[in-house]
Order: sequence, then structure tokens, then C-alpha cells
Amino acid sequence: MGKKGEMEYTRTDLACEWSGSRPLSEGTESLERAWSGGKVQTLTITSEDAARRFGRPRGQYVTVNCGKIWEMSSEGRCTLEEEIAGVLCEMLRRETGKAIGGGLSVLVVGLGNREITADAIGPAAVDELLVTRHLKDREPDIFARMDCCAVSALAPGVLGQTGMEAAEVVAGAVRRSRPDAIVAIDALAARSCDRLACTVQLSDTGIAPGSGIGNDRCALTRESMGIPVIALGIPTVVDSSTLVYDALARAEIERVDERLQRILENGRRFYVSPKEADVITRRTATVLARAINRALVGPATLS
Repeated sequence: MGKKGEMEYTRTDLACEWSGSRPLSEGTESLERAWSGGKVQTLTITSEDAARRFGRPRGQYVTVNCGKIWEMSSEGRCTLEEEIAGVLCEMLRRETGKAIGGGLSVLVVGLGNREITADAIGPAAVDELLVTRHLKDREPDIFARMDCCAVSALAPGVLGQTGMEAAEVVAGAVRRSRPDAIVAIDALAARSCDRLACTVQLSDTGIAPGSGIGNDRCALTRESMGIPVIALGIPTVVDSSTLVYDALARAEIERVDERLQRILENGRRFYVSPKEADVITRRTATVLARAINRALVGPATLS
């Protein structure tokens, strides 16, 4: 099937997947390194021309490949948390110009609908965060001894629950609490089932809630929020039209006739998640929460 079909009938939020079908060229930089659990891939889009070619904002996209998170041992999850925390700290230092510590204030936002299992990673992670912003004013001595960031947290829900866009709720919290940066957690869509809950992506470009399933909402970006927005996510679903398209490609069916077009169009309305979705959400949310706690509050606070 041609490139047009691939772009039209497949959807993914993962840089390691959408860059795979487009050769890297001027305006992009790619790096890869190993870590104990796999490899870390970094793709940086440095020019507006490259951003238009990729259909993605300029910035850095870091993919931590780690294997099935929900099947990891406690030691494996701890190592993954350390790796995520390291990447997150590096991004925050670069984007804010501040050291990780008491002088840095971060608002963590858990995007998604906690009533839908595959979309509940953000709210579930926020439930496990260690928040410290209130201590800075109310218990300054304790806060000083902790030597941690001022962390606040919010799970804004979704439009159908609150009548407000998540970005509207977050913007209000930013105006009130005046953090230096936002860390936004969200469930992502992948192209390959092999990447579901096996990949963690961090980017400094912000995020549009719902974009993974085609419901583009008001974006959380530096431009819209006035401060840096670090997006942190794990893929939990695959667009079923993507599955159909890939099956046709493996069968070497290159021509998409009207009948196949109807199948592919219909597939855009459905999303597939693993049968272990409830376990995946619970364990991946814990990993992300503990990684953020490790980065912003410190490993000494982890039980």
C-alpha cells in the first residue's frame, strides 16, 4: 500500500513509530542509547520545515523501550522508574532553567477519564503522587529539610464529566498556583500492539488531550499555558483501522478499493486494548507516579 494509505489509515502518538515511515532528513536529529532494560531513542525536530513534514511540533521526543511493564519484577520496575525520572529531570532543567529542588514548582496533571480503564492512567497516577506545595508555606521547616520540589497535582477529568475542557481547568490552576512547569500524564495510542504498555514516551512539546483517539481538544503547550509542558505517556490502545491496514499490508494487498475503504473508515471508531487492561493501568500508573515522585520529591520518600 502506498504512503498515502499509511498516513490516512494509521494512527500513533509514538515518535518511534511515526518517524519510522519517514526517513530522517534535514531538520531532525536522532540518538539511541542502551539502558539496563532496553534502549532509549531520542528524536528531535529542530526546524519548522521538518515539523510540517512530520506533522508534529518542534521539540524533543524520548522513547524508553522497556518490555511489558505489568509483568516486570519489582526490581525491574524500580530501574524503569529511575530511567524515567532521569529523563524527566533533564527535560525540566532544560525547559525551566532551574535546578531540581525547593526553587522549582511543578504542577502534575493526570489527563483522561478514570471511568474508562484504558484511559485512566493519568488520574490513577495522580492518586499516588506525593504533593508538597502546601508544605512550602504551611510547614517551611519540614519543606526545607525535604529539599524537594513544590509539587501540586490535578486530575481535571474530561469534557463530558465537567462541561469544561481539561486545558481550561489546568489554565485556571496555573494562574492560581503559578508553577514553573507542567508535567502532563496521559494514555497514548500506538500503531503496533507490541508496544502497548511496553514503551514510555516523554516530550517537551506538550500534549492535546484525546488526540490519540482522534478527539483533538485544547492543547496543553507552552504557548497555551505560558510555561513549559512536559508530556509523559504510555500507549494503551491501538486504532482498529490500523490493525486492519497492517493485516492487509502483511497480506500484500496494495490496492484499497471502496469495500476496504469502508472497513478502514469504520475501524476508526473502535480501539483495542489488551485483555489485561485493568492490571496494566494499575501498574503503569504506579510506575509513572513513582518515577515522578523520585524525580521531584526524591527516592528517600519512596517506600
